[in-house]
Amino acid sequence: MYFSGCWYRNSDRLGRRGTSTRRPRPTVRAGFTLVELLIVVLIIGILAMIAIPRYMESRAHAFRSAAISDLRNLWTSQEIYWSDDTGYSNSLEELDVRPSRGVDLTITAASNEGWAAQASHSFFPAMTCGIYYGSADPSDGEPAEVPGVVSCSR
Repeated sequence: MYFSGCWYRNSDRLGRRGTSTRRPRPTVRAGFTLVELLIVVLIIGILAMIAIPRYMESRAHAFRSAAISDLRNLWTSQEIYWSDDTGYSNSLEELDVRPSRGVDLTITAASNEGWAAQASHSFFPAMTCGIYYGSADPSDGEPAEVPGVVSCSR
């Protein structure tokens, strides 16, 4: 037999009984074993157990901050309104106050001597923030306990 310039005999390439003398190539392993996949799923589960509660805490903190910010903005608007009209308003439109997205802001009491308001967030309804000022009844601004200071319940 002639291969690229050399003459070979079949016996040069073949061993006994016509079988090849070459060693079989090792099989290439493709993919992952079941144990490897289970370990990866376990690690992802542990990371999720750590990350999800922290994510929920940060969301609740953001919702609380939005409600507090809106109550503080309301307090500023009420003081500006009082300096112009010597009384407090019971209307958000009259004060030109626009609550943040998801915040339910309500003026619960208003008179010439004081006012109270509450805020809650639609994504975190268990939390309520409140403020009262002046002669307003503290129960109208619940959970506020100190006049002019925003307080929140959990």
